[in-house]
Amino acid sequence: MASSNFIDYVKINCRSGHGGAGSMHFRREKHVPKGGPDGGDGGRGGHIILRANSQLWTLLHLKYQKHIKADSGNGGEGGRRTGAEGEDVFIDVPLGTIARHAETNEVMAELTEDGQEVILLPGGRGGMGNTHFKSATQQTPQHAQPGEPGREEWVILELKLLADVGLVGFPNAGKSTLLSVLSAARPEIADYPFTTLVPNLGVVAYRDYKSFVIADIPGIIEGASQGKGLGLRFLRHIERNSVLLFLIPATSEDIAGEYQILTNELEAFNPELADKTRVLAITKVDLADDEILNQIRSNLPVNVPTVFISSVQQYGLVELKDLLWKTLTSPVNPT
Repeated sequence: MASSNFIDYVKINCRSGHGGAGSMHFRREKHVPKGGPDGGDGGRGGHIILRANSQLWTLLHLKYQKHIKADSGNGGEGGRRTGAEGEDVFIDVPLGTIARHAETNEVMAELTEDGQEVILLPGGRGGMGNTHFKSATQQTPQHAQPGEPGREEWVILELKLLADVGLVGFPNAGKSTLLSVLSAARPEIADYPFTTLVPNLGVVAYRDYKSFVIADIPGIIEGASQGKGLGLRFLRHIERNSVLLFLIPATSEDIAGEYQILTNELEAFNPELADKTRVLAITKVDLADDEILNQIRSNLPVNVPTVFISSVQQYGLVELKDLLWKTLTSPVNPT
C-alpha cells in the first residue's frame, strides 16, 4: 500500500436532489369538458447514500471528487401520473468509515459492516398535485405544491481501520518487521525512525484455519496527542482495534517508562482507549543477553500479559499468537 495511495481523510460537498413540483391539471376529454383536477405528484429527489464496501481499503477514489450531486425528481403530470424519482447517488467507502458534518463535527453516519447503507442526505419530497386539494367547497383547486428543495452540506469522511490487534510502539520498535513475519503483508522496513508512513494491515493465520487481523500503526512519540511527529494523524486508527499490542525493544533503557509514555499518549488522545485490552511484547531479544533479559523481567509493568520475541530469529512468535488469540476470545480488563 503506497503512501501516496493511502487516503484516510477527505472533505466533500454533497447535494441531494430537489423534489419535483406537483401538477396543476384538469381532466379534459371530448365528452368531459369540465372534468375534475387530476394533477399528479412530483417525484422525490435523489438521496446521497453511503455504502460500506469490504473491497475498499482507502478513500483514494474520493480524493479528487469534491462535489457529489444527486438528480432532482421530475414534476407530476395530468392523469394523476407521479413524476419519476431522482436517481440516488451511492458513495462506496471502506469499512470503518465515519461521516461528520464539516461545521458542527456531528457524526452523521458510521459504517462497519459490508453492504451497510446509510442515507447521508435525503432528497427533497415531491410536491402534491392539485388533485389533493379538491374539497366540497373547492371543486377546481388552482394550486399545487412545489417540490421540497434538496440539502447541501460539506461532509468529512474519516477512515478508522478495522483490525483485531493494533501494534503500538515508538518508531523503530519492530512493528513492521513483526507484521511481515506474522502475515503476508510487506511493509517498508529499515533501521531508522518513521519507516512506516501509512497504516498496514496483515492477516495472521492461526491454528485450525483460524485467523485474525493486525494493524501496524505509524510510530508514536511523546507529545503525539498534541500533534508532534506522525502519531496524531494515525492515532484514530487505534480506536477500532479490539486489543492493543505494545511493542518495546529489549534494548530500551526504560521499558516501564516507555510503556507509560505510550499509554499516556493514547489516553490523552482519547480517554476511552484506557479501556482497551493490552498485551506487551518485548522485541529484539536477540540483541540482549540473559543478564539484561532477567533485569527486564524484574521491571515489567504489572498486570499486563507479556511475551519476549525476536522477529528476526522468529523466537516466541507461536507464544505471541497463542496469547493474542486467547486475549481476543476472552479479553481481560486493562490495567
